[in-house]
Amino acid sequence: MKNIIEIDSHKAVVSFDPEIGMLRGEFLGLNGGADFYARDVDQLSREGAASLRIFLEMCREKGISPFREFSGRFNVRLDPKTHEAAVIAAAAENKSLNEWVAKAIETVAES
Repeated sequence: MKNIIEIDSHKAVVSFDPEIGMLRGEFLGLNGGADFYARDVDQLSREGAASLRIFLEMCREKGISPFREFSGRFNVRLDPKTHEAAVIAAAAENKSLNEWVAKAIETVAES
């Protein structure tokens, strides 16, 4: 089960906050926080839309970009045995380690 909800074409991760007994949503890929709370999924969608609208309006008023920019680069730390296994798996597919890891992440992230 994925804990991702899409509201107005923007993705948010959803979790349960046991301290307050509510669902919590937080938009991903924004330059700031735009979280929202609700007791059920329908209300969560409505609250999310309102939170996103307010966040985007504030960004417009302040003249800042609401969305994070991603460079396409990141570092991964692995157990040496896992690193070795990945290099072998990539070589078996005649790919560089970078190509192999990128494809593996793409496959999992888009499913």
